[in-house]
Amino acid sequence: MVYFVGAGTGAVDLITVRGMRLLEQADVIIYAGSLVNPQLLDYAKKDCECHNSAKMTLDEVIDVMCKAEQEQKMTVRLHTGEPSVYGAVREQMDELEKHGIAYESCPGVSACFGAAASLNLEYTLPDVSQSLIITRMAGRTAVPEKESIECFAAHHASMAIYLSTGMLEELSKRLIAGGYEKDTPAALVYKATWPEEEAYVGTVETLPQIAAEHNITKTALVLVGDVIAHRQYEKSRLYAADFTTEFRMAKS
Repeated sequence: MVYFVGAGTGAVDLITVRGMRLLEQADVIIYAGSLVNPQLLDYAKKDCECHNSAKMTLDEVIDVMCKAEQEQKMTVRLHTGEPSVYGAVREQMDELEKHGIAYESCPGVSACFGAAASLNLEYTLPDVSQSLIITRMAGRTAVPEKESIECFAAHHASMAIYLSTGMLEELSKRLIAGGYEKDTPAALVYKATWPEEEAYVGTVETLPQIAAEHNITKTALVLVGDVIAHRQYEKSRLYAADFTTEFRMAKS
C-alpha cells in the first residue's frame, strides 16, 4: 500500500496526526527533499528505508514503490504542503494503477494557509472578498491562457500565488494590468511556518522591491488582496444578534 501524505507547510508539528502516524508505521518513505522539512523523518522507524525524490525521476520513484509492494512493505510518499496543490501526484497514481498497486491520500496544510496564519489573515472577509484564487505564473510549466494572472486579477478576489517569486517584476505588472490598483495590499511570505520564516506586507507595486531588499528569490508565496489590510469589511451575519440559525434564535 502506498500513502500520499501532505507534510504541511514546514513546521514539524503542522503535519496532521494521521500523517505523523503513517510516517511512524512506514517501511519505506519517499520524501520531497528539496522542500520537505527533514526533521519529519524523525518520526520514521529506525529501520525505515528513506529516499530523497529530489534526486529521482518519476520512473525511479515508481520502481521503489513497486519493489516495496513486492516485499509487502508499506510506503509513504511524503509531499510538501498539500499534495493536491502543485504536488505532481496524479501522474504517480496513474502509474500505480497500471501496476495494480493500491494507494490512499492523507491531506496536509498548504503554504497559503500557513502564510495566512503567519499574518493572521482571513481570505474571505464579507463585502471585501468571498473567494480565494490559488494560482501561479507561467514558467517552465505552462499555464492555460484562460488562467492568466490578468484574468484572475480582474476579479479582485484574494489571491495566493505560488512558484512565482523569481518573476515578481512581471507578476506585479500583470496584476496591475489585470485590474488591481498599484496600492492594493500584497504580502511576500518566505518559508511560511519554518523557523526561518520571513513575512513582509506592502503593495502590488512594491513586491519586487520587498524581495530585492530582503534577498528573497525562491520558496516564497505572494498574497494579494484588500483582505490583507482587513479594513472596511462587514461583520459576519452568522454571529449577528438578529440572525437566526439552526442552533440559535435571533434576539430582538
